[in-house]
Amino acid sequence: MLDNKRKTSLIALLGAMALMASAPAFAQNAADPAAAAPAAAAPAANTAAPAADGNAAAADLPPQMQHGGKINIGTMFLDAKPVVKVVMIGLVLASLFSWATLLTKLAEFRGLNRVSDSFLEAFRGAKSLNEMGRIAQSEDFEGNPLADMAAAAAAEVELSRQAGLQVTGEHRDTTIHRAEAAVGAVQASLARRLSSGMQFLASVGSNGPFIGLFGTVYGIMDSFIGIANTNTTNLAVVAPGIAEALLATGLGLFAAIPSVIFYNYFQTRISAYGARTEGFVAELMNAISRQLDKGA
Repeated sequence: MLDNKRKTSLIALLGAMALMASAPAFAQNAADPAAAAPAAAAPAANTAAPAADGNAAAADLPPQMQHGGKINIGTMFLDAKPVVKVVMIGLVLASLFSWATLLTKLAEFRGLNRVSDSFLEAFRGAKSLNEMGRIAQSEDFEGNPLADMAAAAAAEVELSRQAGLQVTGEHRDTTIHRAEAAVGAVQASLARRLSSGMQFLASVGSNGPFIGLFGTVYGIMDSFIGIANTNTTNLAVVAPGIAEALLATGLGLFAAIPSVIFYNYFQTRISAYGARTEGFVAELMNAISRQLDKGA
């Protein structure tokens, strides 16, 4: 009986020792899932961190570097500072207006010469002052400077007659002088007409490079300020800003060079047409003098 009790106590003691020995293992196994969760979350956090760093780095890059290193005129304009953009837009508009002036004045001079040739042919066939006036006032030659000069001279002689003044004999020179004054008024209006647009071409040709240079200076100053703020002299960061600034000078030259060429070309055309009108004035006065001598 005593032996059974001893055996029972011994078995109970061994069971208790076995439970005590197995309790840490159970505790470790129970703690493993909780520890595994942070461990599994750590790689995800490590993976997300570079992506966030990459986005922050991309946001911190200068605008020029956000195009994958590929820069063209369009991206340079879009990334330029507002002041430089205004300069560029102004120069592009000035260039467009210069080309529009070229096309307009080419058409104007072509029409002037064509109608003037037709008028001179008809004018030289006139037999009297009245016929000269009728030809000059024809709708076919309306607006032509030579026709306007002939019409003004013929109208002045006719007005003198209607006023009861003598237009022949000893008053012939006075009549011709009044006719020349009327023609001079038409010539003055012709000079204003032909010179329209020339001042714009001259302004763009002389000031375009300096306006572009202003944009360049401003852009380069901004680039150097960026160098000072970022403490870097890396060409990949600095060069795009300087390229934008130089684009302004390029646009200034693009606007100025054609304007200077157009101005010189049309100045020559205006001088040539002015010489033609001077020759016609002499021819007109001779024709009026002949008709007055004939008593027409």
